[in-house]
Order: sequence, then C-alpha cells, then structure tokens
Amino acid sequence: MIKTTDRKSILIIDDTPANIAVVSGLLKDDYRLKAATSGSKALTLIAYGEPPDLILLDIMMPEMDGYEVCRRLKANPETTDIPIIFLTARTEVIDETTGLELGAADYIHKPFNPAIVKARVRNHLLIKEAKDFLKVQNELLEDLVAQRTRDLVQIQDVTIHALSSLVETRDKETGNHIRRIQYYVRTLATRLQDHPRFRHELVPAAIDLLYKSAPLHDIGKVGIPDKILLKPGRLTPEEFETMKQHTTLGRDAIANAESRLGLKVPFLSIAKAVAYSHHEKWDGTGYPQGLSGDAIPIWARLMAVADVYDALISRRVYKPAMPHEQAMAVIAEGRGIHFDPDIADAVLAAATDFQTIASHYADGPSMD
Repeated sequence: MIKTTDRKSILIIDDTPANIAVVSGLLKDDYRLKAATSGSKALTLIAYGEPPDLILLDIMMPEMDGYEVCRRLKANPETTDIPIIFLTARTEVIDETTGLELGAADYIHKPFNPAIVKARVRNHLLIKEAKDFLKVQNELLEDLVAQRTRDLVQIQDVTIHALSSLVETRDKETGNHIRRIQYYVRTLATRLQDHPRFRHELVPAAIDLLYKSAPLHDIGKVGIPDKILLKPGRLTPEEFETMKQHTTLGRDAIANAESRLGLKVPFLSIAKAVAYSHHEKWDGTGYPQGLSGDAIPIWARLMAVADVYDALISRRVYKPAMPHEQAMAVIAEGRGIHFDPDIADAVLAAATDFQTIASHYADGPSMD
C-alpha cells in the first residue's frame, strides 16, 4: 500500500452521494480523496484549498453541469493543467466529443468497470507527473539560459568598453565622446524608426545593437601613429591618407573577430558598418570607398552626423569648441551633401535632445 504522504490527491465531483461512495471505495486505498456534490462547491474547494492532482467529474448536475465546471477549470491558468476525467452515464458520441473538446483528459461511461477506472486514473496521474517534471525542467532551463544570456551581454558590454577605451588611452581629449555618441545615435534611430525609409531596419533590437556598437566606431585609430593621431595642427595630405586608414583597420579587426567565431553576428555586422563607413558622405565625396546615398549603410549614416556634431562642439588641441547653435547650422548646411537629408532633419528636430546629452556628458569646462 502507498504511504499516505506519497499519495496523489483526487477530487470526485458528483451530485449523488451514492456515486461518490462507490468511487471512493474503489480508490481510497491508493489516493487521498476529496468530494464535492456540486460544481460550485468543487470550484470553491479548489480555489481555497490545495488543487487536486486529478478530477473525476460527473456531467449531469443541477445548477452547473460538468461541462461548465470543466470549461471554468481549463480557462483558469491555476487549474488548466489538472487532468479531468468525465465519469458519466451519458454515452452519446456528441457528449464524449464535447467533453474532450473542452479539454478533458478522458471520458468513462457509467456503469464502469472498476479495473478500467483504476487503470485510467493511474495512467493519467503518471502522465501529469511527467508533464509536471518536464515543466519544472523547462523552467530551470529557461532560467539558466536567461542567466547565461545576461552573463554574455555583460561580457559583451565589458569587452566593448575595454576595446573602446583603447582609443581613449591614445587620445585623451576624446573624454566622454564615446558615451555621447551612443546616446546621439540611439536618439536619432528611435526618432526615425517609424520613418518610411528606415522602419524596416530601425527595429528596437537593431537600435539596441547600434547603441552597443557605437563605441567601436573609431577602434581603428589604435593603429594610427601617435605623431599623426595626436598632431596639434592640420594634417598634411600624406598624414590625412594615413589617418583615413583607421576605417579599414577598424573594419578588419572586427571582421577578424567575426571570422574566429565562424558565424555571422548581427552586432558585429553593425559594428563593421559603423567603423568602416561613418566617414562616407551622402554626395559620394567621403572615404574609404566614396559611397553615396543609400549605398552607405544606415548605421554609418547615423553615426556620421552624430560624430560630426560631437566633434564640432568639442574642444581639440587644433580648434576651440563650437557653440551648439552653430554646430546645428553646420548640420543644416550639410543636409543632402555630407548627410542623409532625412537624418539631418531628424538631428535638427532633436536639437534640444542633443544639447541635453552633450551637457549631461560634458568633458568639463572646455566644452561650450
């Protein structure tokens, strides 16, 4: 005999006490039993007590028939997984079909064979036990995957920060440039995500990846000699050609990392586009490829205008900081020439947001 503490619980719902007594006599040695003589009493018992592991349910009951009891139990997330076996004198095919369509696990006709009832009760309890086990395992697996995903995101963020910090160690004057750039491009992308030209690319997940990849836009500058990168005056044409190589160096470094992974990663694809093409110009006069118009990746077009704005308002050894209003005027003048016209319009519309970001992440008194 099974120990009482190990027994599964069964709720018998029938408006006839004699029927409850018969079923109880059949199952009492193997299960913990509860009974209710109406649908409403059964629902109350379940709501305020421990839910049973299985329910034996009559159909023909006054006030609320078994079908309605089943319908309510299956509609409730707390009770929907409890297996229900209809135990009823109704033998028409339509009756059985209705019960099974409502979600019942089984349908047994009265008068019943005791061995059949015991076997079906046992089998459905075993099935429920297996389902419950799998549900718990799935929840544990989902929690583990979620934790691993959080860990990977944190590792990714730390890695990006470490890599982007390499540029800062080479050029101390960049200060909070990387942080400001992140917020500029996210502000722009969010503002443009419903625009007919961009809505298919600027989905929330992609905007998040752009925000994360933004710090890598100048990662190639770690390969530029100090005498050029830190030169206080204007670069010679030869020096400028060397400086322009940072776009290719950055793209290649990210591509090599992607190659080692052996698969395409959306984040790295955006990072490559940003690093390689953010100095391209709408009219085709930029570098390194001389791309024009929509041939320039959207991520690079967004970065281009954000990068120029921040460079204008920031003090460098070779120039003073430009006031916000003047920088916006430069953006307006570059509309359709240097910058995608729709993106330039979005910058001008978001001028106050840009100024707030610049102020909040200012490098210090040197920024106007």
